[in-house]
Formats: sequence, C-alpha cells, structure tokens
Amino acid sequence: MKLRNSLLLLLTATIWGVAFVAQSIGMDYVGPFTFLFSRSLIGGIVLLPVVAVLHKNGPGHASETPEEKRNARKILFIGGVCCGAVLCVSDLTQQIGLLHTTVGKSGFLTACYILIVPLINLFFFRRRCSRLVWGAIVLALVGMYFLCLTDGFSINIGDLLTLLCAVLFSVHILAIDYFSPRADGVKMSCIQFFVCAAIAGVGMLLFEQPSLDAILAAWKPILYAGALSSGVGYTLQIIGQKGMNPTVASLIMSMESVISLIAGWLILGQAMSARELFGCALMFAAIILAQLPDKTMQKAAN
Repeated sequence: MKLRNSLLLLLTATIWGVAFVAQSIGMDYVGPFTFLFSRSLIGGIVLLPVVAVLHKNGPGHASETPEEKRNARKILFIGGVCCGAVLCVSDLTQQIGLLHTTVGKSGFLTACYILIVPLINLFFFRRRCSRLVWGAIVLALVGMYFLCLTDGFSINIGDLLTLLCAVLFSVHILAIDYFSPRADGVKMSCIQFFVCAAIAGVGMLLFEQPSLDAILAAWKPILYAGALSSGVGYTLQIIGQKGMNPTVASLIMSMESVISLIAGWLILGQAMSARELFGCALMFAAIILAQLPDKTMQKAAN
C-alpha cells in the first residue's frame, strides 16, 4: 500500500511538473482568475462521469443507518468545501506571484511546503518525524536551492505571495490528510474543483475582463491544466495521501519542481546546467531517504 501510494504521488508530481509549462503558456492569453476558473471547471466536469460510474458500480452502503449516511455526506461536503477554498487561494497566490518573480524562485519557494508541513504537524498536532525524514527535508531544500535559484536571491512581492502559497498548500495537504480517510476521494476532489471554480469565477468577474476568444486561444494549456493537472493530478493526490505520512507525501510531491525542469528541457528546449542536474540528484536522494525505514522510530513503537 505504501509503495502504491508513493507511486501515485510521484505520478501526481509528474503531472504537476508538466503543468508548469501549461501555466506559463496559458498566462500569455488570460489572467490568473480566468485561468484558474477555467481549469477548475474542467477538472470538476471531467470527474463527474467518473463519480457516476463509481457510484453505480460501487459496493454500496446498505448496512449504514440513515444517520451514518447523513454524517458521511456532511463530512464529504465539508471536506470538499474546505479543500476547494484553500486550493483556490493557494493556486491564485502562486499564479499571481508568477507575474512578479521568476519560475525558478517560484518553484523553490512553493516547495518550502516540505518544511512547513512537518513544522505545522509538530507545533499544532504534536506529530513528530523520524530523523531520516528530517534529514531528507534538509537534503531536499538544498537540492531545491541548486535546482531553482540560479541567479541569486532577493525578496519582492511575487516572492512573498509564493511563500504564502507554500503555507496554504501545506494547509491543503494537511486538510486532505484529515478528510481522505473519512470521505470518498474522487467525490471530494470533484466538489473541491467546483468550489475552487466558483471562488475564482467571482474574482474573474470582479477583477478581470474575461474574453471567450482569449480562453479559446489558450485552450491547450487550459485543457491540460484542467483535465490532467486538476482532474487527474489532485484526485491522485487525495487517493495517494490516504494513510501516508503527510510529511513524506509532501517530499514526494515536491518532485514536481524537478519534473518541471525536465519538461522545460524536453518541451521548450530549455537547457539544464550541471548545477541544476546536481539539484535534481539531491532531490531524488531525499525522496529515497524518506522512504527508508527508521530503526529508532520502530524500536520506540515496539
């Protein structure tokens, strides 16, 4: 189960990594609210037939009492709304931040959630990580430094927004960690996207001037970001995180920055320097280190 979930999260990171290219291209045509509204709406629509098929062919819950069914629907709705609202704000801060900072710095600051998640767990929920996982976090941050920050480091409004995105995405990861064992992952993901689309749609009408022609001009990146990055990627995240240590899950998903660099090389022809390759190697090493069993934690558990 742990290996399967790890592979699902790695597939999620791959889909998200390629989505950086789609986001970069899509922002040439539409604003951040319009892009997020379009991709979230597509993500929710794509999942509707999946939800219908799973509901029809599912095992059913005939043994549940009406009260238990009401509680299950309540948890599903609350989980979808909470995850959708946090996802919307985190995606918007990243998208707007990209207008004021470089892709490399955005990738590094967003990936800081690999440090924020265990800190939130430690200070608010008293959930500790093993020494191996802390070592993997440090190694991953060093790898992200070599991978993303190739032209120095300075702070501007875009960087602050992207750092806020890392905090919000950490909250999103922990929210999924809480709700995924208690609700149907695909249904919750579908609700999450429609909530995200509704919030982004309000912002689109208030702060932007959406144009159908502009949306159609960006249909390829919007379709990829909506159907794959949102519909498939975030659903795989919910399923893959079920039963996983959220800190380890965040480490695996941080591979999206490595994948985005590789995607930029393969799709956009962007060269990879020796420094960036070294950063990739450190990131891969960190992921492997986080998967190793910690003998000290096992002895303490026994």
